[in-house]
Amino acid sequence: MTDSPGRTSPGSSPSEETDKADKAAEAAQEGRPAQWAQEQPPPGDWSASAQGPPRQRRGTGERARAQTGPGPGHGGAGGVPGQPGQPGPQAGRQHPGRPQWGRPQAPQPGVIPLRPLQAGEIVEGAVRTMRIHWRAVLGISLTVAVGTQAVATVVDRLWDRGTPELDPLGGATPETPQELVGAIGNGLGGIGVAWLLSLVGSITAAALLTVIVSRAVLGRPVTAREAWWSARPQLGRMAGLMVLVPMLLIGVFAVGIVWGLLVAAAGAEQAGMSLTALGGLAAMVVATWLWIRYSLAAPALMLEKQGVAAAMQRSAKLVRGSWWRVFGIQLISILITALVGLMAQAVVLVFDVFIHGGGGQSVADATDWASLIEIGIAAVVSSALTLPVSAGMTALLYMDQRIRRESLDVELARSASEGK
Repeated sequence: MTDSPGRTSPGSSPSEETDKADKAAEAAQEGRPAQWAQEQPPPGDWSASAQGPPRQRRGTGERARAQTGPGPGHGGAGGVPGQPGQPGPQAGRQHPGRPQWGRPQAPQPGVIPLRPLQAGEIVEGAVRTMRIHWRAVLGISLTVAVGTQAVATVVDRLWDRGTPELDPLGGATPETPQELVGAIGNGLGGIGVAWLLSLVGSITAAALLTVIVSRAVLGRPVTAREAWWSARPQLGRMAGLMVLVPMLLIGVFAVGIVWGLLVAAAGAEQAGMSLTALGGLAAMVVATWLWIRYSLAAPALMLEKQGVAAAMQRSAKLVRGSWWRVFGIQLISILITALVGLMAQAVVLVFDVFIHGGGGQSVADATDWASLIEIGIAAVVSSALTLPVSAGMTALLYMDQRIRRESLDVELARSASEGK
């Protein structure tokens, strides 16, 4: 660069500095001491009024490092970008004169990286938890599935449900309203017992598996016994939550269809049926919205030691503004559960056809002990595989929402480092 008249360059020109650096390198190779100027500017201390781009105002020591290769902390090329020298392996992908910084990797002490997650990473984290901690996870899910299904099979075989009277393809029709009410009561009794058993199993499995997932995120081992002792104080509140939310959804459906039923009972059957269908559709929309709104209450209750009402409020706060995202991930969980259940039922059906030759009753219609046991085995396999995935996805979704809203990843990273 040629200085304008009446103006003095504040130092040596870049070409002179380059020549000096080349001479210093040659002297170092020949074992001769380098001859540097007596006065040098302080390295890296340039005022805002200094002339020329920053890469032309660097000290000779920094320039020598840039020419010989990449310095520590730089993943790019040696030498100044856009200047002849020795380019590194990534020089072609760097913008000339612009520093390139690598994206820092999120810490991952356990099954998920501590950052906002994608839907696939939530599914992967739930499956990875089941794979890494398979002893505790499968021990809990198998125990719960076998216990509840064994009782359900016995009840299904021995309970006098009275449903043959209601079978449209066979059986006697109830002759009096009392017989009809009795038959309906017996059927609802069997359904109620099955629902109660399923509820007990769901409460226990969800509580214990949520604890295991919370430890797996931190990379800490956990046994089924430790999960039980950690979850036991919250089981009562968990039961209250698991009863309250379904009853709330059932109440919404009842309110939605009762008006149409009243109109039909008054004599306007066509209008009553139309109003019932419309009310049922509206109730389904409201119930779905409430289900997603309170879908994160269970992990909030278990991991934050909240009460039932506080956990529901916590879930509503975390879901607010992300309803569609939470709905999509929960829908994926339902689809996975349904797919695994259908696969288990298909395996049992093939096994039944292979044993009985397809000449007997179908698995769905049989009531003998052998067929009920086959159905129970399919239900046990399905529950043992789907309970960890659904509970794990819900727990990870809860943590993901807290990471996005409350920077939970910082607290988790600190807890993981302290636990080492």
